[in-house]
Amino acid sequence: MRAARTRPRTRLRIALAALATVASAALTTLPAPAAQADSGATRLTGTLADGATWIADVPPDWNGTLLLFSHGFGPTVAQDSPSDAVRTELLAEGYAMAGSSYDPHGSMWALNSAERDQFATLDAVTAKIGTPRRTLSVGQSMGGLVNAQIARDGAGRVDGALGLCGLVAGGTDLDNYQLDAEYTIARLLLPGQDVGLVRFDSAAGAAATAKKLTDAVTAAQSTPQGRARIALAAAFLNLPAWAPGATAPAPTDWAGQEKQQYAWFAQGILSFVEGGRYAIEQSAGGNNSWNKGVDYARLLAGSVHAPQVRALYQAAGLDLRADLASLTAGAAVTADPAAVRAAQRTSSAGQGLGVPLLDVHTVADNLVPVEQEQRFADRVRAAGDGALLRQAYVERQGHCTFTTAETVAALHALEHRVTTGHWDDAATPGALQRSATALGLDGAAYVPYRPARLTVGRDRPAYPTRP
Repeated sequence: MRAARTRPRTRLRIALAALATVASAALTTLPAPAAQADSGATRLTGTLADGATWIADVPPDWNGTLLLFSHGFGPTVAQDSPSDAVRTELLAEGYAMAGSSYDPHGSMWALNSAERDQFATLDAVTAKIGTPRRTLSVGQSMGGLVNAQIARDGAGRVDGALGLCGLVAGGTDLDNYQLDAEYTIARLLLPGQDVGLVRFDSAAGAAATAKKLTDAVTAAQSTPQGRARIALAAAFLNLPAWAPGATAPAPTDWAGQEKQQYAWFAQGILSFVEGGRYAIEQSAGGNNSWNKGVDYARLLAGSVHAPQVRALYQAAGLDLRADLASLTAGAAVTADPAAVRAAQRTSSAGQGLGVPLLDVHTVADNLVPVEQEQRFADRVRAAGDGALLRQAYVERQGHCTFTTAETVAALHALEHRVTTGHWDDAATPGALQRSATALGLDGAAYVPYRPARLTVGRDRPAYPTRP
């Protein structure tokens, strides 16, 4: 049953909320896009004090629940849903949706402003449409990290949170394991060459590094020795061995696994990696990653891909110990202390949860490895909030490649937790699969799954810094 729309109790509270959060008092109703027009929804827009814009879509039969959507890495343009198809379905079910662009004046890694802008958007939209009966936070990719921060800090403002393919291990873990992979490619496939891996002075510099590394991987794929070293770099990148359009290789099909990892490289993953690293450096004010002091033999030993790497090295007649020793001996990248502190402050999550959080991830995510979920869960449990967290997995390749049915079913499972105060079995693979299938939309592939440990190798609180 859909609850009646509620309204603010006093005009004074509306005015105070608007003045506190919105720089422009002109909140306008614009002609709705096709999805909104088909549902009769109203499109609202506004601008926040830092220049961020926000949008909201409100259906005529609003069910009283507002979804606050945090978008992923990319242009700072306001979004309020993971996709047009999800928006269409949720509007039909009576949900209102809102989301901000984040501050458009800085880096696309907009973690300096994202959480603040999302809360400000919530205030602005509430001032316009009335107090929701329930508010749920939803975030995708980088927005999944924002969403986890909102789940940590938003008790009393949001009632629950749904994370989709979230970058929940945070910016520094991300930069560190990416550094391990690019360093491996540079040292083993481009020996003696000067390849800039950190402290990019421009986006063009990051793109040049991406091209140099990608060209090296492309050339290396033609020999058994090169393929073994690509597998080693892929292990450090936490890169899945299941590529789009392919059947998942057998557990001991080592060559087949490397072939599919190479497919990710060939599709340009390093261009995305380097562009993202440049944006994070912009946001943090320097390099927040390091490999000085990393033992690469120990790092590989903790990787789920270690058996594959060992087998390919043996088949190629290469000395794995020698390569790992070379990597360890040459590891000299240090971090900028202020950048590490900035990234810890703005680009991390998992220090606790204030509201229930359901995270959903594909099992073969090339950009945000599913192993991030294990890293995040450990931190949540260490904070004593494990009972608030549930994680679910979809058997599919790619980043954020969920069906509409999978996304909506996850939202319904979160609502069950918020409504009843208990997860019960609503977030189990079987229940999510049944719920998604019953929607009669575009299918589902929820499966039981337990992610491996994230290969990052930096658990100590101290870190090496520049002299």
